[in-house]
Amino acid sequence: MSEISLAERIEELRKRKEEALHAGSERSVERQKAKGKMLARERIEYLLDDGSFHELDMLARHRAHTSGIEERPYTDGVITGWGTIDGRKVFVFSQDFTVFGGALGEVFAEKIHKMMDLALSVGAPVIGLNDGAGARIQEGVVSLDSYGGIFYRNVQASGVVPQISVILGPCAGGAVYSPAMTDFIFMVRESSHMFITGPDVVKTVTGEEVTLEELGGAQSHASKSGVATFVSDDEQACLDDVRFLMSYLPSNNLEEPPAFEPTDDPHRLCPELVDLMPASPNVPYDMGKVIEAVADDGEFFEYFPHWAKSIVCGFIRIDGKPVGVVGNQPTMFAGVLDIESSEKAARFVRTCDAFNIPLVTFVDVPGFLPGVDQEYNGIIRHGAKLLYAFCEATVPRIQVITRKAYGGAYVVMNSKSIGADLAFAWPSAELAVMGPQGAVEIVYRRELQTAADPVARRTELVDEYVERYANPYVAAERGYVDDVIDPAETRIKLVAGLEMLRSKREELPKRKHGNVPL
Repeated sequence: MSEISLAERIEELRKRKEEALHAGSERSVERQKAKGKMLARERIEYLLDDGSFHELDMLARHRAHTSGIEERPYTDGVITGWGTIDGRKVFVFSQDFTVFGGALGEVFAEKIHKMMDLALSVGAPVIGLNDGAGARIQEGVVSLDSYGGIFYRNVQASGVVPQISVILGPCAGGAVYSPAMTDFIFMVRESSHMFITGPDVVKTVTGEEVTLEELGGAQSHASKSGVATFVSDDEQACLDDVRFLMSYLPSNNLEEPPAFEPTDDPHRLCPELVDLMPASPNVPYDMGKVIEAVADDGEFFEYFPHWAKSIVCGFIRIDGKPVGVVGNQPTMFAGVLDIESSEKAARFVRTCDAFNIPLVTFVDVPGFLPGVDQEYNGIIRHGAKLLYAFCEATVPRIQVITRKAYGGAYVVMNSKSIGADLAFAWPSAELAVMGPQGAVEIVYRRELQTAADPVARRTELVDEYVERYANPYVAAERGYVDDVIDPAETRIKLVAGLEMLRSKREELPKRKHGNVPL
């Protein structure tokens, strides 16, 4: 038996790893590039800090010898490992479409299982770069069972470490349920697609004709289904946004979000907020501008910007520290709460609470959206999700009432009665059971029916109602708001309030879990 030197063994190792680095065929690589898509390794290199990636299971290969697959390329179609983003540890997997079309088999899944288990044990975020054809047909039920292992780990990690899914190609069938259970989903216009069943099956089963882009494209999921949290124009911009999002998130639920040295004066006034508020309570204004005015350097990273637009959610920094903001949007349906906006805000509130990000709520809400369609589709049940989310949240919570705060919708929007730590109101705030016109029609119905001049009397009663009820001072007298403030001082009040609340500690009653109204 001939002896093999260590140098020869090292050379063999080098060749094997070189083979693993180029696991996909030249033809598959060219097809990927022809579509304007990056390769799996290029995506990891672009996302992570230079030279920080440490690969796991590079030499793994499938062992499904009876499946009819003759090829056994290294990596088995997915690249896994860990690295850093801005010096902070993250775990990542990147599906390789050039190897078996990125389809998931037993070994492919085992690599992801191992990576997710490591991430959870050390308390680091998980980022999945998805570009695959779903379950590997040749491996049959084994591949389906392997998906189950990923789903189970998604749930175990939920609320413990941030989970981010980046859809950079096809993601179909059961494969969509792993991203669906993660905290954020990124998609790219024209090249990302998610669906349970494709256009051909939809046409066969329902007779509906729909294109791939219409059915599962980024814009459809960003504006219609509420699946895609963020949408980018190309892969590089998408990965840049992932890095930016990470700057707002802690590594796990036991850490505080990353703080930066503030570059904006914490004592800065916001006089533009005074000019922003219209004289008439029925004229809309952009709540996004309110949020940008109080944020450090006007920077606002909006969450689901294309879906449920009657509410605005997203991340800002105040005095260098991440804050989650929720605000009714008067430019869209007067800022009403409906089914979609309630779900969007509830999900955001729970995400912030899970990862120790304080919440600031800007309230201008005329109520819940009325209508048969809303009632039949469960506005009661869906609206309760937002109420539940705020009631359950233990992070610092501040409410700012800018204008309308009517009825149950006011209560749901982080009021003092459901646990807000601080509540401020602008002088333009209107806290009441309902708007003046509707209230007068109900309370003074008989008087108006017998009045000599119903129009003049209605105007008098409306003015009287506004004077007595539709202002913040009755609420301030009772302590339902802690202070009525000049809008220009909003940022100063938020800086001081959040600083005071940094040491807040609150324990929920011991229980297995609450029963959120799903």
